[in-house]
Amino acid sequence: MSLIGAVAALAAVTGVAAVAAPGDDAGTADSKAATLPVQRSSLMCPAPTSSEVGETTYTAFTPKGAKAGKGSADLRAATDGRSDDAGKTEKGGKAEKDSKDGKDSKDGKSSQESGTKPVAPLKAPGTPVTETTDRSDAPALIGTADGGLAPGWSVQQTTEVSAGTGRGVLGTACTAPDTDFWFPGASTSADRQDYVHLTNPDDTAAVVDLKLYGKDGALKGTTGEDIQVPPHSSVPVLLSTLSDSRDANVTLHVTAREGRVGAAVQAGDDKLGGDWLPAAADPASATSGLVLPGIPADASSVRLVAMAPGSADADLKVQLATPTGAIVPAGLETLHLKSGSTTAVDLKDLTKGEAGSLILTPAEGSKAPVAAALRVVRGKGSGQEMAFIPATKPVGTRATAADNRAKGSTLSLVAPQKGKDARVKVTASAGSGGGSTATKTYTVKGGSTLAVQPPRPSGLKGAYALTVEPAAGSGPVYAARTLALPHGGVQGFTVQTLPDDRGLVQVPTAGWNMTVLND
Repeated sequence: MSLIGAVAALAAVTGVAAVAAPGDDAGTADSKAATLPVQRSSLMCPAPTSSEVGETTYTAFTPKGAKAGKGSADLRAATDGRSDDAGKTEKGGKAEKDSKDGKDSKDGKSSQESGTKPVAPLKAPGTPVTETTDRSDAPALIGTADGGLAPGWSVQQTTEVSAGTGRGVLGTACTAPDTDFWFPGASTSADRQDYVHLTNPDDTAAVVDLKLYGKDGALKGTTGEDIQVPPHSSVPVLLSTLSDSRDANVTLHVTAREGRVGAAVQAGDDKLGGDWLPAAADPASATSGLVLPGIPADASSVRLVAMAPGSADADLKVQLATPTGAIVPAGLETLHLKSGSTTAVDLKDLTKGEAGSLILTPAEGSKAPVAAALRVVRGKGSGQEMAFIPATKPVGTRATAADNRAKGSTLSLVAPQKGKDARVKVTASAGSGGGSTATKTYTVKGGSTLAVQPPRPSGLKGAYALTVEPAAGSGPVYAARTLALPHGGVQGFTVQTLPDDRGLVQVPTAGWNMTVLND
């Protein structure tokens, strides 16, 4: 017994773990990692709109997996981190009032409610759930999914605003919490109202710093430091209050010094409508190149906004991946980015009537990290509408777009590397109100963009989800989904990039290693 106790104590001290009984090959630790479904996911949706003429739809979806066990997935209201009485639930408090004002209906649509009632709760994978609110004070949402509903759990927030600043379609995929975000394409100009929404999902307060970078470097201002975001709350910050400078194109850097937050920028323009600007792919991970997929074929204006946040300037080669291959935009063979400054380039009607994707690769000798995004405009005159396409990560194992309608969805797939074709399976889920799944496989030639009307469920009722899965051995592929919802002559639309949906995670395996007993 004493020997057993000594071995156990030694294992505890040295960190040796045994997760399975030893076999014939016991004595050596298996260092390989296993790919397993995630057991828990967290998402945050920002407060959708303050407009009295807006309606927001939340669409939640978890793809079917190989081992779909039981689980739960829902969203719940965050409190307003700016108010002293945020989070009141006692009799007569705000949460109770909001609960009484809620409206439910049998078709799955309901007004967003505060308090403890879950929003768009999922019961099973494979079928999306929708919920709708027309409240002008609808709160931000904080959600968790666990068990069989966690792998790939995705939520899309789509708002339609019929009039006023920011009118049009505002769409965003609800995001996971993090500590560092870059938003090229924001603005502090007089004709824009850009708010960054900071949402804290945790039990302790978060402390956030905001910094803006314009064409001449960091904008002067100190009000963006030490912003307190209370637990389970959301705080919106108007970017123009952070500096006296009025710049049409700036890059916002959000850093959580304590805790973690979800962050998204809501951009509203007097003439171009509004949309959500998601965070760009991490600049440090993009030193080998950036892909900005899904520029609509009928884009009337495209603006590239980019920044080199490191200590060195960056030089980029610029290519447009068209349906027939990659070309160099006229007059823009290379782009020079000065360190710490934001550069904006108007590409005008870049696509010339064909869908495309922008590919930015480092010029020879350039290794500086870069953050980049596109502002895309469709329509003319008073019917114009804008959307944003940030640089994104590749699809990876699988990507998900939760909210698609019977009409208006376009899926863009781009294989950025010449000579490396991508083969992709696209699956349309059952509809939220009925219908059966449909699947189609596409081949994307290396260096090109393929824009398609995605498969649609037969007998579709309600909204449906799309999953995108590259085939084994396929070349890298990036994706974006455009949802067009025109209204009253306005070409309302929104674009969501489709990075990996975080459904799988690599877990290192552990085994017996008795070599620690030597010596």
